[in-house]
Amino acid sequence: MDERQSPGPISRWLSTAQPEALFVLSAVAQYIGAAIAVLLFDSVEPQTVAWFRVMGAGSALLVISRGWWRGWTRQQLVGVAMFGITTALMNIFFYLAIDRIDLGKGVTIEFIGPILVAACTTRSVRNGVALAFAIVGVVVLGGVEVDSNLAGLVFILIASALWALYIVFGARVAHVDRGVAGLGLGLVIGTIATAPVGAPWSGPVWVSPLLLGLCLLVGIFSNAVGYGIDQFTLRRIPIRRFSLLLALLPVTASLVGWIALDQRPSMIDVIGIALVLVGVAVQERDEIERVERIVQADPA
Repeated sequence: MDERQSPGPISRWLSTAQPEALFVLSAVAQYIGAAIAVLLFDSVEPQTVAWFRVMGAGSALLVISRGWWRGWTRQQLVGVAMFGITTALMNIFFYLAIDRIDLGKGVTIEFIGPILVAACTTRSVRNGVALAFAIVGVVVLGGVEVDSNLAGLVFILIASALWALYIVFGARVAHVDRGVAGLGLGLVIGTIATAPVGAPWSGPVWVSPLLLGLCLLVGIFSNAVGYGIDQFTLRRIPIRRFSLLLALLPVTASLVGWIALDQRPSMIDVIGIALVLVGVAVQERDEIERVERIVQADPA
């Protein structure tokens, strides 16, 4: 018996809107959340903010997912768990990094991971040219100061590798076609798995309704909204195009960092942003052929 519900108006809009528009919306939500997180670092350890981010997003997504606890195979649960743990660790290392380096530059350096995914799956000259523009833009935009920021660089490179895995695992979870239930369940599993990293410094958050609310709000913006939109987009486009569209993220992060955190980009940063946008514009608009009912895929 098929227990899946008819899609609501939001789901229908997310399933038909242009992927570029969805990415802008996702990116803005993610980095508004990141800006709030940076402001919290004076009161809460970065890894703890990241832990609450994952916790808040996972809980919110399960609340809005009907019957999320039914119908999973063992292989699907393994895939969801891998995705959730990878995402939680990615968030933790990303926050450890942006506690030390500017938001825009951190996201730009982290983008090395998605670039490698795109490079491994690019099969046309046009996509190759688009990827080349994006790579040059990322290199220009992400000036790395190894001598003064080695710890930040190491953390962001680890986050970058985890981001590449997020794309691969996230695509598999998305094609199970369970709405955002897979994302929510994965994030809850990720919260449990990373508790030894985030929980030890969480004391001040539990006794402050304001801090608790802000930490959970970070999760709503960055994971529930941002990653939830990603799940709909991943059902419609190849991983190759998804990876290249992620070039919009360092651009958005730079703008949010400038507006919210007064991290003003230099002229060289602006040149890098322009090159990244050219790469996004040049890419092929190849979209996965959609059918009325998507065949469920094994995410493991």
